[in-house]
Amino acid sequence: MDFEIRKNRKPQGARRLVAEREEYFRLMEQGYSTKDAAEAVGINVRTGKRWRNGRHSPSKRRGAVPPTGAEAVEEPPLPPSRYLCEADRVHIADRLREKASIRQISAELGRSPSTISREVRRNRRAMPNGGWYYRPHTAQARADARRPRPKIGKIGLNPELRDFVQDHRAMRWSPEQICQALRTRFPDRPEMHVTHETIYQALYTQGRGELRRELTRALRTGRARRRPHRHAYKRVSRPVKDMAMISDRPAEADDRAVPGHWEGDLIIGKDGRSAIGTLVERSTRYLMLVHLPHGHSAQATRNALATTVQTLPPHLWRSLTWDQGSEMAAHRDFTVATDIPVYFCNPASPWQRGSNENTNGLLRQYFPKRTDLSGHTPEHLQAVAAELNSRPRKTLGWETPAERLAKLLDLAN
Repeated sequence: MDFEIRKNRKPQGARRLVAEREEYFRLMEQGYSTKDAAEAVGINVRTGKRWRNGRHSPSKRRGAVPPTGAEAVEEPPLPPSRYLCEADRVHIADRLREKASIRQISAELGRSPSTISREVRRNRRAMPNGGWYYRPHTAQARADARRPRPKIGKIGLNPELRDFVQDHRAMRWSPEQICQALRTRFPDRPEMHVTHETIYQALYTQGRGELRRELTRALRTGRARRRPHRHAYKRVSRPVKDMAMISDRPAEADDRAVPGHWEGDLIIGKDGRSAIGTLVERSTRYLMLVHLPHGHSAQATRNALATTVQTLPPHLWRSLTWDQGSEMAAHRDFTVATDIPVYFCNPASPWQRGSNENTNGLLRQYFPKRTDLSGHTPEHLQAVAAELNSRPRKTLGWETPAERLAKLLDLAN
């Protein structure tokens, strides 16, 4: 063996043990064990293993080290970046001059055809003779200019659009309602058209400054940041005697074609001591609020509901669907007094009263949780219901519930 172990074993600092590595790997190829090869070269067994296998990164302080020497394993090539690079754009330009199709180019680059199509459509330039050309270096420069973040969005660049959105957010309109209103108000001005996601981004994204931060309080949730959906809490059902289940409800109520089928529930105040009743008509989404000044016991709820239903014609009251809450224990007395059958949902099935659940979420902007609801007067409840009934709804073709109900009353007259 020509190799001799160094006599000076002091740390070598940044210098690499080139000769030791070469000899170590030569011995390993001859069949030496890891321990014997390390002893022959004069290194620690761990050092030899690190040369052969590399080193992971157990902490941020010590970075990962790839394998070295004859036993080093080549790492697989990294997948292509989500962004096109200059070489990709040069390849696109060359293949376009050769009359290659978009799908051929995408297959050669390992990209989606839509990625190549958008790239060409975004950066092509018209020619005087009616054709077009694509310049890869210009396209790369434009892509680099578009990439820096953060950038001002469409709402921040248009003061008229920003004022319109802010004014309607202050009126508690949802972003989707605002988007539809913009398309209706400005049909021939695309610069005034945005999606509801654009409005949410302007509200939630920090540092943009497109919409006032206090407008997040006008959102239904009142949150200034997004939160992932959670699983619905399972509530223990309270047995109500002589219940007629929702499966027994007339089939005409399911498709919402026939008006007069209502959904009802309570929104509860602080410590469960106060409540407000909510009634939503399934066909028109018309809302009625029930004043409960004397609590929400079974008898108090029965009396308040019986008084409320008298404000509309009898042909608009065909059925009432409720959850299995104890406040409807007197449902048989209510049916006898009003001739309105009551049907009950299955336990832990709020989607069976979807319209009512959605409306209760809207009402929480006016009646927040953990607040005393007994202080709201009947006049205030009517004003809140009128405001919600005057909002355009996507599910109604952007008509309002009040307009739909007025049409039904006109037909009856």
